[in-house]
Amino acid sequence: MFRRTESLHTFIRLYPAVTIISCIHVVLWIMMKLSFPIFTLLFSFLIGYNAGVHSGEWWRLITPMFLHTSFSHLLFNTITLIIFAPPLERMVKSIYFLVIYSASGILANIATYLIMPMDYSHAGASGAIFGILGTYMFICFFRKEYMDQKNSQMILTVTAIALVLSFIDAHVNVVAHVTGLLAGFLLGKVFVRKKPSFIHYTYYHQPVRQERMKLFFKKWSIWIFVFVFILAAILYVL
Repeated sequence: MFRRTESLHTFIRLYPAVTIISCIHVVLWIMMKLSFPIFTLLFSFLIGYNAGVHSGEWWRLITPMFLHTSFSHLLFNTITLIIFAPPLERMVKSIYFLVIYSASGILANIATYLIMPMDYSHAGASGAIFGILGTYMFICFFRKEYMDQKNSQMILTVTAIALVLSFIDAHVNVVAHVTGLLAGFLLGKVFVRKKPSFIHYTYYHQPVRQERMKLFFKKWSIWIFVFVFILAAILYVL
């Protein structure tokens, strides 16, 4: 599922949204590294900066998710996107994938503005990429028909490791990571629909109380998940 064996032509045809985002990452990074004052000025004008957002520069809530501060930063985020994003784009279609990716990144930047200090600056696609992982987590728990157990275990492991590293590294915007993950999880409920199935109930096979309780728990466990992540973010800030 997460092994990329397609040719370049096939990859571009099957995953246009992932291709476009990856190209934007690379093109903008190359522009920012060229020794032209106009590009340096452009980077400072587009990077996430809370004081700038406070003064009305609202685009800083969007543009940081396409910028990267170093080659290693660019390489890690873009490779992660190329590996993990294509299956999700195929599941929900390109337009809805773009909504999940963009909304997760924007919400992560909004949370950064609301929680982090006014002089805080940031760049990177990590919030949006955590949104992808959050949607996969929703699939692991509530749309299991889309993903086998092996891939589900891998997603949960990768997400857990990424979260732990977010809290360990002082240079990481943990607020954006947690918010992106939470946003992706909730957006998964909106955009990842259940696959249609037919169940025939007879007089001898009716939904029992345990099954109804299980459905009730599935419904409310999403909000338990939301509460836990919000509480963790608040405790981290305090």
